[in-house]
Amino acid sequence: MAPRKKPRDKRRRESLSPERIVDAALVLVERDGLGAFSTRKLGQELGCEAMSIYHHFPSKAHLLDALVDRVINDLGLPPPKLDPIERMRLVAYAYRAMAHRYPKLFQLIGLHRMNSAAGLQCLNGIIQTFRDAGFDAESAARLFRAFSYYIVGAALDETAGYAKGTSSQTPVPEDEVRLRFPRVAEAGPYFKPQHFDATFAAGLEILLDGIRRIRDSRPT
Repeated sequence: MAPRKKPRDKRRRESLSPERIVDAALVLVERDGLGAFSTRKLGQELGCEAMSIYHHFPSKAHLLDALVDRVINDLGLPPPKLDPIERMRLVAYAYRAMAHRYPKLFQLIGLHRMNSAAGLQCLNGIIQTFRDAGFDAESAARLFRAFSYYIVGAALDETAGYAKGTSSQTPVPEDEVRLRFPRVAEAGPYFKPQHFDATFAAGLEILLDGIRRIRDSRPT
């Protein structure tokens, strides 16, 4: 008599936890990209049928939400005892590091509404930093948005932005660029990845200095 397969399948399904699925999905997304990601391929990686994944996540969209939540939960926020401006600086660098750690998934995170419990908790903590700096609700909201524009935009640009975007079908030759557009030519080397750190730091300090000046200029 052939061996019964049902108990073995049951054990396999029981060992397939949400945590294991998310771990494998993160690896697969970063290896192949979001466009190539599917539950079928994920099932192959896990040694199971795609339907087994749906026991834990009702759809691919729910699974992607779980990936975003995992990464956002791992972001962490600086302790409240630190100066609020320093906390903003640490959040900016942590967010940028996260984007570089998960560049393929970040193409979703950067444009994703953070309206899950994990996302809202993260947003609430960052906005609280602006409130702790002494700003009222409206000022905190506006400054938080400006802060977000910078760190999200910078992270998108560094992971999949200008240098990796589409190009003109008739680009101007380099020697002609140097001749006709000398300022672009001399700036070009500083747009390369080896200068990302210095450029991000410069922009962030300009932003934080502006926030600090707004805070210190308010009447006491």
